[in-house]
Amino acid sequence: MLFGATAALVRKDLQIFFSDARAVLLTLAVPIAIASFFGYVFSGPASGAAPAKIRIAVVDGDTSAISKAIVERTAADPGLEVTRPALDAARAAVRGGRLALAVVIPAGFGTAAGAAFLTQAEPPQLDLITDPSKSAEVSMVRGLLTGYVVEAVSQEVFTGPQGRQVIDDALRALDSNGMPADQRDMLRRLLESAQGLSQTQAGAAGAGPRRGLTIPFAVREEAAVGNPRRAYDGYGHAFAGMSVQFALFAAIELAVGILLERQRGLWKRLRSAPLSRSTLLVAKAISGTILTLMTLLTSFLFARVVFDVRIASLPGFLAVAGACAIMASTFGLLIAALGRTPEATRRMAIFVVLISVMLGGGWVPSFLFPAWLQTFTQAVPVRWAVDGFDAMTWRGLGASEVVLPVSLLLGFAIVCGAAAVWRFRWEEA
Repeated sequence: MLFGATAALVRKDLQIFFSDARAVLLTLAVPIAIASFFGYVFSGPASGAAPAKIRIAVVDGDTSAISKAIVERTAADPGLEVTRPALDAARAAVRGGRLALAVVIPAGFGTAAGAAFLTQAEPPQLDLITDPSKSAEVSMVRGLLTGYVVEAVSQEVFTGPQGRQVIDDALRALDSNGMPADQRDMLRRLLESAQGLSQTQAGAAGAGPRRGLTIPFAVREEAAVGNPRRAYDGYGHAFAGMSVQFALFAAIELAVGILLERQRGLWKRLRSAPLSRSTLLVAKAISGTILTLMTLLTSFLFARVVFDVRIASLPGFLAVAGACAIMASTFGLLIAALGRTPEATRRMAIFVVLISVMLGGGWVPSFLFPAWLQTFTQAVPVRWAVDGFDAMTWRGLGASEVVLPVSLLLGFAIVCGAAAVWRFRWEEA
């Protein structure tokens, strides 16, 4: 009797849902469309496509051999798109968001940099005009500039005419710089050796390319992921985040439907039947879980067929999807138990869901968050749902890696379900 009544209530909810073809289509299509967009944005350039370049400006106010070499090396970098505007135009372009930053090489930079390279002279400054919204790009360009400046300065100091002049000036100033005698003698020997090298290179002009200091190592990267063709599968992560978000949106609709039924007196009439409160709520939870699980599986099936999102472990993936569906459904019951009017409940619940999805890494990966925020997000169930789906897709981990996410999601579902049974009201207060 109890099972039959529960099954009948579940069947009623499913029939109502599938009776509206437009609602079914939107429920399945909207998360797929949004996830596809986010996946495209965060997956990087497609195979064979030119990567996006950081747009910067370089203003050479020095026009020395060193500054020209810096400009040439910067312009040759494949990750940069370099323009050469005037200072005012460069500042206006950065202020308007058209450039990430402008590098300004002040007058006298080359001479001062060469002197600082060989002696204890005060090092000159490069001026950076930056867009505060593009801190990542600024940090990247700052690192590239460091290498290019060292290469250009060392090359000119050891092999170029400007460097020979710097060495000659430094040798003449040695006796009056106030250094201890032993340090002065050591520096003199260094400068004389550099002078000899520079003269040798000058005599061998045309024999080969001039060389300066270069970075003494190379880096080889190996992406530790399940899909060797992608270091990071933005589509896999995007479908995880958007699927969880719309699973929670479905929970909101479940809650609003319950509140509408209560508002219309349906629950009061059902109370007269030989059905317990737990039976009615369990039936709602089952029907909500079925619909949410259908949405999750449809989204990931689309991702697998269209975007080649691989599933590393089908049992692990189904465990995460099932736990996520149960969590969302019981969350909807809790919303219904705590809510008063359908309108106010929907607005507040949408706000809570959006904040949860944002903190849980559904919009952007949580590893991009500050360290303190990453710690805080461990209390958000969306974080564990997204981590579980990530583990089963682009990370390529085994089923054992989702034991913790699944356990926490089910724990959250138990808490939500118990609280919903405790706080549920048959009639409006």
